[in-house]
Amino acid sequence: MPTLICDCNKTMPLAAKTLGTALNENLTLHTTLCRREAGAFQQALAAGEDVVVACTQESRLFQEIAAQTEGAQGVPIRFVNIRETGGWSKDAAQAAPKQAALLALARLPAPEPVATVDYQSAGRVLVIGALDAAERAAALLGDTLDVILFSTGAGADGGAQERRYPVLTGTIARLTGWLGAFELQWAQNNAIDLDLCTRCNACLAACPEGAIGFDYQIDSALCKSHRACVKACGAAGAINFDRQPESHRETFDLVLDLRATPAFTQHALPQGYFFAGQAAVPGRVDLMQAVLQLRGLVGAFEKPRFFSYKQKLCAHSRNEKTGCSACIDVCSASAISSESGRQAIKVNPNLCVGCGACTTVCPSGALGFAYPAASEQGVRLKTLLGTYARAGGKDAAILFHSQEAGTRLVNDLGRAARLDPSTHGVPARVLPLPLWHTASVGLDLWLTAIAYGASQVWVLMTGEEAPDYVTAVQAQMDVAQAILSGLGYQGTHLRLLHARDARDLAALDTQLQVPPAQTVGHAAGFAVQADKRATLELALDHLIAQAASRPEVIALPAGASPLGAVALDKDACTLCLSCVNACPAGALQDNQLSPQLKFIEKNCVQCGLCVKTCPEKALALVPQLRLSAQRKEAVVINEMQPYVCIRCSKPFGTLKAIEGMLSKLAGHAMFQGAAADRLKMCGDCRVIDIYSADNEVKIQDIR
Repeated sequence: MPTLICDCNKTMPLAAKTLGTALNENLTLHTTLCRREAGAFQQALAAGEDVVVACTQESRLFQEIAAQTEGAQGVPIRFVNIRETGGWSKDAAQAAPKQAALLALARLPAPEPVATVDYQSAGRVLVIGALDAAERAAALLGDTLDVILFSTGAGADGGAQERRYPVLTGTIARLTGWLGAFELQWAQNNAIDLDLCTRCNACLAACPEGAIGFDYQIDSALCKSHRACVKACGAAGAINFDRQPESHRETFDLVLDLRATPAFTQHALPQGYFFAGQAAVPGRVDLMQAVLQLRGLVGAFEKPRFFSYKQKLCAHSRNEKTGCSACIDVCSASAISSESGRQAIKVNPNLCVGCGACTTVCPSGALGFAYPAASEQGVRLKTLLGTYARAGGKDAAILFHSQEAGTRLVNDLGRAARLDPSTHGVPARVLPLPLWHTASVGLDLWLTAIAYGASQVWVLMTGEEAPDYVTAVQAQMDVAQAILSGLGYQGTHLRLLHARDARDLAALDTQLQVPPAQTVGHAAGFAVQADKRATLELALDHLIAQAASRPEVIALPAGASPLGAVALDKDACTLCLSCVNACPAGALQDNQLSPQLKFIEKNCVQCGLCVKTCPEKALALVPQLRLSAQRKEAVVINEMQPYVCIRCSKPFGTLKAIEGMLSKLAGHAMFQGAAADRLKMCGDCRVIDIYSADNEVKIQDIR
């Protein structure tokens, strides 16, 4: 795979030999690859292999050259930015290890294809709003889309005299759905039927109260029931005060909402829904921007199915008790809901926007991010940090950022460093790594990066994220930092950085200059697994093995940990073992040969199902990380003397449980004498005793 590097008219230092050694390739340093030396690019294309070009500035020009080069059509070209990301920083002379790492990253295979989610749109768009504004918007869409208006009033100017579009009116009950599958439910409750109305304006002229506006609907607050409008409507018969309200349901492919407040309250609005109203809410777009996007949404569309779900790992519910609901709580698209009857969650792939926050907060790994998969992200991290270290780099800091807004900010900072002497730019030790969404990676991959040799992991938030995402990511970082600090690794290893646009570049520049934190003595070699908790265990094992401090237990932040134990009140526990049945992770176990309750801390996901199931309220969650080998072993946390059957001497319960039951039922009329003794028998003996007793009244004895 040929790699082409260019110092962009000698504006940045490039060590071709160092880069070539790291990539195991002989590299030629170019100065104007996109202009006078374009022949070298065409020559690289002739090999027919993927070509890596260390320039994003002129990617369009390179693609045009490739299209005009004989035999080069269809040759994949990979563009990577080593200029703004480090070549223009104040310490660019030391940036060769980072540049080698970024080039190595670009040479990796593309992510494996994933399943897709399909949408079909015929272009039937619903415009909701005041009639005057809705008709103006419809005029911009009508030549391309099939427009239907839902009038919420006349507006300042009212509707035009010529009715060019179908108009619905009434009270909206519900709007649900997504691109190609929106469903509107509304009640038609006005005396004027717009399907029959000819807009002759006779009713407006006849109404003495002015209760009818240019939306051709009657304002019930003004109407005094003179009924002059009915007489004026005459042959059209559009006005009928005796008409009963009617409920309607209709489907649309697209929705343009011009009202004061949106129909959807979640942060991430459904695809195909555009809110261009007055409220300053997340997702609001300018009317012209909405029009341009709507005009292109006709046909078949697809997107990746961003998530994978393994129900058997899910800790959401058991026995009608809700445990973990982290994914439901954090989802900004309202795409996740509890599925009653299956003790699981349900993810709507059409509403999912691919943020991956649900996979980050999922403690069990039931939800996984699929685009790219965790294993592919692991390869990227290992390649990036491994190449950086081999090229002589020290104290690497991974900077996760979003593909669009985050990339723009990083590039803007690099350009600012080129022009402003007071701006440092992206330091040589900071390795930018774009993500589909910054909430899509969490504790397991952050600690893996530290285990691979990173000094720090930073996540750049740009204001496009839902507030719940920021809270969730910070909570995960608090857990990771508590683990690293507890193990004796000095410094702050994980941080959230905040920058919205170019106005925050100075603050971002300062945030990137913090000193490095302590790294591991030896970088890990394990591969990231598909199972989130398996990866977490591998990272923890390596970090513990390299740690300077190994206390018995590290306390973790309350309520934010996927790691922890349970505390048991032995005085309250009756060893009923209902918690064992409720535990979805096998952390709580029984002993078939003896009344015992065992606990494996390594398996616990802190879902709380055991706490909510326990009838005696004897359990509590304890967020912690035990460092000893005991964490992976089944430890007996309670055991009791068995209670033996008074008839056959077979153990069938615990002494405490049976004695407690006998105490509670001692005064009950149904459990006296022989009936009380049967409570002390096993199930088999109880049945035998009932059928063998001479003093029992049987059903056949009743006449």
